[in-house]
Amino acid sequence: MLEMRPDCERCGIDLPADDGGAFICSLECTFCSPCAEALDERCPNCGGELLDRPTRVGKTLKAYPASTARQHPA
Repeated sequence: MLEMRPDCERCGIDLPADDGGAFICSLECTFCSPCAEALDERCPNCGGELLDRPTRVGKTLKAYPASTARQHPA
């Protein structure tokens, strides 16, 4: 099950689980669309391809809430 991280690791913008616009690699590193584009859609952590993260909505989001642990350094 995807962790659904709540923010972009590069710029810190919020990325709600029920909204599009997030990109992830196979290790679930998470970036917003502008940052993914700036990174040429390659994860700076592992070198993996950044792909659209699916959304999680409704009953599924309630049963399996997104992570609240922020990844962007404060």
